Amino acid sequence: MARRPTPEDIERRRLLVPAVSYPTELPIAACRDQLLATIADHQVVIVAGETGSGKSTQLPKLCLELGRGVEGLIGHTQPRRVAARTIAERVAHELGTPLGTTVGYSVRFTDRVGADTLVKVMTDGILLAEIQRDRLLRRYDTIIVDEAHERSLNIDFLLGYLTHLLPQRRDLKLIVTSATLDTARFSRHFGGAPVIEVSGRSYPVDVRYRPYGEDPDDDRDQVGAIADAVDELYREGDGDILVFLSGEREIHDVADYLRRSISDGAGPRHTEVLPLYARMSAAEQHRVFDQHTGRRVILSTNVAETSITVPGVRYVIDAGTARISRYSRRLKVQRLPIEPVSQASANQRAGRCGRVAPGICIRLYGEDDFAQRVPFTEPEILRTNLASVILQMTALGLGDIASFPFVEPPDARSVADGIALLDELAAFEQVGEDTPPGASRHLSRLGKRLARLPIDPRLGRMVLEADRLGCAREVMIVAAVLSIQDPRERPAEKLEAATAAHQRFAGEDGSDFLTFVRLWDHLRARQRELTGNQFRRLCRDEFLNYLRVREWEDLFSQLRHITSGLDIRLNTTPAHPDHVHQALLSGLLSQIGMREGETKEFRGARNAKFMIGRGSAQAKRPAKWVMAAELVETNRLWARVAARIQPEWAEELAPHLVRRSYGEPLWEEQSGTSTVIERVMLYGLPIVAGRRVLLARLDRALAHQMFVRHALVLGEWEREFPFVQHNHEVLTDVASIAERIRRLDLIPNDDDVERFYLTHIPDDVTSTRHFERWWRDAGRKNPALLNLMRDELLKGQADALEEFPAEWADHEPPLPLDYDFDPAHQDGGMTVRLPLLVLNQVKPEAFGWMVPGLREDLVTAYFKTLPKTLRRELIPAAEHIGQAVEALRDGPRPGGPLSFAAALARELTESSGQTVRASDFDPH
Repeated sequence: MARRPTPEDIERRRLLVPAVSYPTELPIAACRDQLLATIADHQVVIVAGETGSGKSTQLPKLCLELGRGVEGLIGHTQPRRVAARTIAERVAHELGTPLGTTVGYSVRFTDRVGADTLVKVMTDGILLAEIQRDRLLRRYDTIIVDEAHERSLNIDFLLGYLTHLLPQRRDLKLIVTSATLDTARFSRHFGGAPVIEVSGRSYPVDVRYRPYGEDPDDDRDQVGAIADAVDELYREGDGDILVFLSGEREIHDVADYLRRSISDGAGPRHTEVLPLYARMSAAEQHRVFDQHTGRRVILSTNVAETSITVPGVRYVIDAGTARISRYSRRLKVQRLPIEPVSQASANQRAGRCGRVAPGICIRLYGEDDFAQRVPFTEPEILRTNLASVILQMTALGLGDIASFPFVEPPDARSVADGIALLDELAAFEQVGEDTPPGASRHLSRLGKRLARLPIDPRLGRMVLEADRLGCAREVMIVAAVLSIQDPRERPAEKLEAATAAHQRFAGEDGSDFLTFVRLWDHLRARQRELTGNQFRRLCRDEFLNYLRVREWEDLFSQLRHITSGLDIRLNTTPAHPDHVHQALLSGLLSQIGMREGETKEFRGARNAKFMIGRGSAQAKRPAKWVMAAELVETNRLWARVAARIQPEWAEELAPHLVRRSYGEPLWEEQSGTSTVIERVMLYGLPIVAGRRVLLARLDRALAHQMFVRHALVLGEWEREFPFVQHNHEVLTDVASIAERIRRLDLIPNDDDVERFYLTHIPDDVTSTRHFERWWRDAGRKNPALLNLMRDELLKGQADALEEFPAEWADHEPPLPLDYDFDPAHQDGGMTVRLPLLVLNQVKPEAFGWMVPGLREDLVTAYFKTLPKTLRRELIPAAEHIGQAVEALRDGPRPGGPLSFAAALARELTESSGQTVRASDFDPH
């Protein structure tokens, strides 16, 4: 936050205020008293002053006269650098102070503002950047927003932000100027702020309409029409001519033509031709304002429309066009088409020649054309992709776009579309799915770089990716041509010839994008060989629009200039086509498609259906997957400018957009690891239909469990380890014991063994390779680490084995016993293996007692065979059964009956007093 000035600072700055006077020839001088009173009495004032009224240079001086600029700077914003510098120079000159002292200026890369500066003239972008460091703009006591009629994004940002700020800064004065009469909107925006109108030119302007190309016999182009207009105006008398053109290329074309005409003696003598546009150096721009002899023809973009006043101009030639930044919903990119200017802009241009004497304005279009033009230039926010707006607002820290007080707010749907595009381009840090549309977000590292590129975000994303992949040259060529109308022409009467001419640049790669690169290389090579006129004829013969070609070159140059500030360098060797297409795809992720079967129809993002346009190299034999620069809907949806892609590229470029799903995990014995089938979707398209990936990448715990289950428990691994053999023997032994003692619950199942291994093997062991590496060390330190212990598995039941002997000891030699605990099987239970030789030697009664471990079951089974009437007398049954089991646990009593039935009958009789006979049992 800026430091508040001390009383000593204020007093020192008050002494720096110079004497102020006003050029009486300027119309604003007549409004001095009204302006002083209104500015003094109101926090916000709207000043409507036509071009040449003096508002830009005199308003800062009026503020100084009111004592402003002492407690803080008078900030004076301009849309363009050239205007900021020239206005600062003019105000400093009129105040009699060196530039950089009382009056300074600040533009990109240049700052001439000192500690004693009272008036700071700057581009509006400079003030916006300061807001990030000084939210309350404490450095300023007055803000003048000049040329507000241009309604650029920066101007709308400033006006919106100041609406919030003014109630917090009651000491801050705001003056908004407009060169048109559309001031009511500004007044309403600031709560009915007063409007003061200042007249502009004092002399009449004769407007003449000289359209070209309307008559079939008129074969002149724009250059020829301008040359004719210059000749006409030279015959009118002395005075400089200001020519308005749409861009630098047009300026250079006309300049070359006029200079050649002058040197050849065909054009007017003693004439200097000077260009004027924003990207010129300061020294070159200064030549326009220097004193001179002879006549001048100044060729300018719309920088001279309102921002600066060129001295000595008595004549204007208006080509009637300007390069207007406009978002194409069809192309989904910000374009810079050359469009007709509004009526207000045309009148501003005409007004530049009526300041010092009666003037003449020649318009190179018809009067009917003028009458049909829109009254005012559409605000930039309404013709701009809101992704660009949101990106810049986020970079500048201006808050939530949905609640920002724009003079004309955009609609909510456009806001949502803008946010969605920035999400697609990975410009934001990732947030939760419940983040509401328009909520404040933070730019990602890529987003911060993207915000520094004043081009369409899609194209900017392509350029940044191209820098990473080393194909910036090719991608900038493509990005530039995508920003304009296709330079290739296809006249209906010569369609076959045009197609053949264009087809020369189509390669075997089937890429319309690389076709543009090859066309570019061809044109650049021929340009070096041919004169300007010869090159113009070449374009005509090859069915190329010359002006669009020059526009293409102009935009490419601008891109090079813009990106140089981000250290993006053009590759000097041809880039790999795949790299070019990957870079382009980064900005076209929602414009890909998958061909449906063997048809020529594609399924695109969000289930859109489209086909490749006939002019594309992909039209006849389309690839399985394509991307398109544009999707155009006529009778159906058509893709134009397309190329083959590998769908996997999109996965790498859009990890934040893809949706992944997985099948059931599988153990692969050969590789010794678990895998899963992965399906990757982007906007409903399967960019990866079925790919095996390691389960450990997705779920390490499950992969660990799968390894243990399949490799160690189920034995689906050819490798044998000593602990595996040991554990197999232990498990077999325990199962046998459990069968004998009729405790199947003691037999470990696969889950039990798995839990044992999971307890002892680290979580990061997810494959046979991992296990071998781990066991190499762990097994050496503790070879028994993975050994199952029999006693632990039997859970203390080993003593029960005595009641289930392995042999029948009541015979000599002892007879082997088998146990099979399977109640459903007729052989379940205990089986005595009798050799035939001893079959007649055994006593059947002895086997009736079974083994001790089965005696309780035997007693219970016998008890249940008693007649029901007898069982009713033996209540409670469990008590009598328990006493009998205890009495018979050790077998027949000495001297007692050998028959088990007889012994049980005696015990039941003794415990109950009820007579029970052996014959009462029915064991069969």
